[in-house]
Amino acid sequence: MPHPKAIFLNRQTPPKIVTLTLLAGLSALTMNIFLPSLPGMAAYFDAPYALMQLSVALYLALSAVLQILIGPISDRYGRRNVILAALVLFLIATVGTLLAPNATVFLIFRMAQAVIAAGMVLSRAVVRDMVSDAEAASMIGYVTMGMSLVPMIGPVIGGILDEAFGWQANFGLLLGLGLIVLALCWADLGETATLQRLSFKDQLRSYPALLGSRRFWGYSGAAAFSSGCFFAYLGGAPYVGTVVYELTSSRIGLLFAITAVGYMAGNFFAGRYSVRFGMNKMVLIGTTITTLGLITLALVTAAGLSSAVMFFGLTITMGLGNGIALPSANAGILSVRPDLAGTASGLGGAIMVGGGAALAALAGVVLPPGSTEMPLILLMLASSLLSTLCILAVIRRARSLGIAA
Repeated sequence: MPHPKAIFLNRQTPPKIVTLTLLAGLSALTMNIFLPSLPGMAAYFDAPYALMQLSVALYLALSAVLQILIGPISDRYGRRNVILAALVLFLIATVGTLLAPNATVFLIFRMAQAVIAAGMVLSRAVVRDMVSDAEAASMIGYVTMGMSLVPMIGPVIGGILDEAFGWQANFGLLLGLGLIVLALCWADLGETATLQRLSFKDQLRSYPALLGSRRFWGYSGAAAFSSGCFFAYLGGAPYVGTVVYELTSSRIGLLFAITAVGYMAGNFFAGRYSVRFGMNKMVLIGTTITTLGLITLALVTAAGLSSAVMFFGLTITMGLGNGIALPSANAGILSVRPDLAGTASGLGGAIMVGGGAALAALAGVVLPPGSTEMPLILLMLASSLLSTLCILAVIRRARSLGIAA
């Protein structure tokens, strides 16, 4: 008879939605909770702001690389085992950020925190393991709606903690939350994947089947450029808030929540209507909303009517559009090869986050000392326009193949 502990570690029971939400939420929170602290961190380490801003771009870059590996490994060894291992490594990296003696060591451990990307990737793969395509888009919408509550309040809390206790308090909070999520996943997250008896090398050989699909590239491009405008915002908004509008870190954190409110509303819309409208139409609706909102922001800024409230307030349309588009875009990525959901999720996530890393870094380049907010707005607008073109290409391809989505 198997040992009871072995049964516990390998039980085939799906997790509760709250477990997936908190798991994905920790990944999102790690990306943005410390953003209001960036100017203070630069002063603490006596380092240029541009160097500390790399804590966003480098994190995203390594996250993209890891996602290429996470998907195939989880298809081979299981979602549960990979998630638990990632959480342990995340906790070690978080301790490293707290003990870092200089900016270089901090950035190294900050990059290591990117292993928590497994939570974002595999929470989607777990959903796809359990339900069909249309239901997956709906369920991912509900999961990410709940998940958006965490990063919505993250920068607010981060700004308050920074002013009260210093930037280290943000990473101390991540450490405590990581321990809680690890305990929850250990207790509730059963294995949902049908494990494939292929070697890791054989798993990687499945990539050409995905990369050769126009639909995969279309959905991945739509997701990458749609989220790319948000990643550019993450990279540039702290500069705009601090330098252009001279706001405190707590005020910047509060204004960051505006985008997340829109994202939560978009996720609710996606959860409710994805099955009715279909994946492709939902992605198009979302990217169109984002593009129109950013066009409005660009025109208002060009007319000299910009203000902190106007700049941060109009980003609610970006949050709304992404909240509608991304669940269906991600479900579309997984629908190309359902038998390789983990691999597709990892590869699609790598493309999305890798593009985000590039745009976050580019945001730092287009905002030299003395710059206004306009270069950042135009960068975000260009990314959103490309996302719309990508989903239009998918719709055209689907029609030519007679595929309904």
